[in-house]
Amino acid sequence: MKNFKYIYHWIAVLIPALVLSACSEDFLERPPKDSIVDASFYQTDDQVLASTALLYSRVWFDYNDKASYNIGDFRAGTAFSAYNDRGNVLFNTTGNTPENGAAWRSFFIIIGQSNLAISNINQYAGDGVSPTIKRMAIAEARFMRAVAYRSLVMNWGAVPIIEDNIKILSDTSVSRNTPESVWKFITNEMRAVVNDLPETPIRTGRITRWSAEGMLARFYLNRSGVEAKGAGQRNQVFLDSAKYYADRVITNSGASLMRNYADLFLFPYDNNAESLFSLQWVYSPGAYGTQNTSPSYLAYSADIANGDGWGGDKSATWWMISQYEGIKATATGLQGRTLDQRLKATFMLPGASYPEISQSITGGEQRLVFPFTGTDNNFLAIKKYVTGKAKDVGGLSAFQNYGNDTYMMRLAEMYLIYAEAVLGNNESTTDPKALAYFNTVHMRAGLPVFEDPLTFDVIFRERLCEFAMEGMAWYDLVSLHYYDAAKAYSILNSQDRGIFFTAPDQFPNPTSWTFTKTSWATTERTIVANSGNFLLPIPSAELSQAPNLQKPPVDYYGN
Repeated sequence: MKNFKYIYHWIAVLIPALVLSACSEDFLERPPKDSIVDASFYQTDDQVLASTALLYSRVWFDYNDKASYNIGDFRAGTAFSAYNDRGNVLFNTTGNTPENGAAWRSFFIIIGQSNLAISNINQYAGDGVSPTIKRMAIAEARFMRAVAYRSLVMNWGAVPIIEDNIKILSDTSVSRNTPESVWKFITNEMRAVVNDLPETPIRTGRITRWSAEGMLARFYLNRSGVEAKGAGQRNQVFLDSAKYYADRVITNSGASLMRNYADLFLFPYDNNAESLFSLQWVYSPGAYGTQNTSPSYLAYSADIANGDGWGGDKSATWWMISQYEGIKATATGLQGRTLDQRLKATFMLPGASYPEISQSITGGEQRLVFPFTGTDNNFLAIKKYVTGKAKDVGGLSAFQNYGNDTYMMRLAEMYLIYAEAVLGNNESTTDPKALAYFNTVHMRAGLPVFEDPLTFDVIFRERLCEFAMEGMAWYDLVSLHYYDAAKAYSILNSQDRGIFFTAPDQFPNPTSWTFTKTSWATTERTIVANSGNFLLPIPSAELSQAPNLQKPPVDYYGN
């Protein structure tokens, strides 16, 4: 009988062949290209640190490329593509959808490489490696493995837990493990690594104990719904744990919010004071796999890119635009303006100016003013992670080769986790600290103080505006689905994902916009989400070669 050998063929063959390319000078020397398991390599602290550098970039490449926004934003309804990636936009992701396979593959590569790093360091680390560095490097690998498993369990439900690459190749009895088992495993893993990580980064971009404690806040908030007691009642112990860890990170980490929201994505923003964990990409001519390719697909035109810029049909959805305070419903559509600075930093509206980006125009070039085009439909292009041409970033970008990092966790999330954990199973809360933390994020965006009681809808909307196009909205919906599936379906099924027309009141320098649904685009505006299509289907290529993936899941008790 075939087993998981196909799924993990890269663990035994591909992973050892991968080059652990250093992402920057901060990640030190790179291991030998031909043998990363060579015992002679793991002899110094620098070599051991270099052996885990890949875990910050290349193993995440397939997910970061296009899958992150396809799953995290298109499925969630915050953004859409009018002509491409329609399966994800229309909530019809199949076993053959490319981004589905890319995400699954990437997460298991992360797990396989993390396992390999743990094994190699334990087996080969020489006397010249300090115990502190050895523990830290192993903790990095366990951290990455746990983060990958969170994405797996939230997207596909029951998945196999793999801690030993070699053992899995000869074990024909391995099955998927229950979601409850996966959540228990990754929470225990993250708790275990906290004390082995430093309080400040040992190298720029490396994770710290605060990265792990931030992940624990996130994990416990999600897990509170997995183990909900009664209809819609989240586990109070886990809510309290989420609150505890979020507050610790806010209070003790030394991290701080960037003063201006737009600066979070204004080059060079890498490893700023708000980042708790980021993927470490680098502009690297001639190399492939350690650079950020996602901006190539997000930038709306080659006019603002490096010969790429294929995101012309990508846009905020009608539903997402309606979430911004000040954009109000009218008899004919939506109209207004918002004080929320996050809109301009996330999506481009006609007439909005971005002086940091060069724009090619007929007869020359200017600082970017997003064009006003069309008569009955146009698109509100993606701004986040779009940094412009090479000249706009000091020459550090090229065709499908960008060096700006990808946020995996920001401090802003801790403030909102705390507020949601305090809200817990209540309809609303006026807890002063929860309100103060909520307003720390809310007012940073340029909005007035929020004085009403906090509800789930208020916090959920804040998270949407804060993290749109950061691949997070889908996971917020999955977290809700754990304890209130009906509400998650209601949110998704009420969204308008169709095309529309946006007109500024004047061009350039608009002060408001009018949004009108395109009259002839009457189909494919809404989706139908239900228990049958909410989770992603396991990629068809995996199912055809690994029958064990179709076995009923079992609890996991560890190696």
